[in-house]
Amino acid sequence: MNQSDKEMKVSVFIATSLDGFIARKNGNIDWLMAADSSDKSEDYGYQEFYDSIDCLVMGRNSLEKIIDFPEWPYEDKRVVVLSNTLKEVPAQHVDKFEIYSGSLKELVKRLETDGCKSLYIDGGKTIQSFINKGLVTDISITKIPVLLGEGLPLFGKTRRDIKLTHIETKTYPSGFVKSTYEMVQ
Repeated sequence: MNQSDKEMKVSVFIATSLDGFIARKNGNIDWLMAADSSDKSEDYGYQEFYDSIDCLVMGRNSLEKIIDFPEWPYEDKRVVVLSNTLKEVPAQHVDKFEIYSGSLKELVKRLETDGCKSLYIDGGKTIQSFINKGLVTDISITKIPVLLGEGLPLFGKTRRDIKLTHIETKTYPSGFVKSTYEMVQ
């Protein structure tokens, strides 16, 4: 579905290893944190993207990666965590995120009704679910020049072929390559 056909922008912005993994099999992202960037001031378009979104939707596994950060990284954004097992927000994170369990299409409708115009979808299973429901409008993938050999793939089984339109590709001196696509669902 083209963005012009849809009011809400639902975006994925993520990094993978060159062989398509977002994490090691145990969920560890040490390889990403250790990725060698020749320009430490380069954020690969993340800040511009982040500034453009109203709300972040992530899965429980992604939450578990960031919940122990010294500071909550999303102070200025609405955050929705998808979980069927997490029933309440831990006391130290009250007012930081909300928990949702239910239809993704209903969630998108609710967020749109609440005034959200642009969602950031994060986390492997969450991204796969949004893609399979035909809810993602665009995806930016930054390939990191490392081969993991195995791990958690960004993409899982799809119900059908999903066509994409290439928007742009940008290369960086570090060897990182960011490609952006519009979903043609």
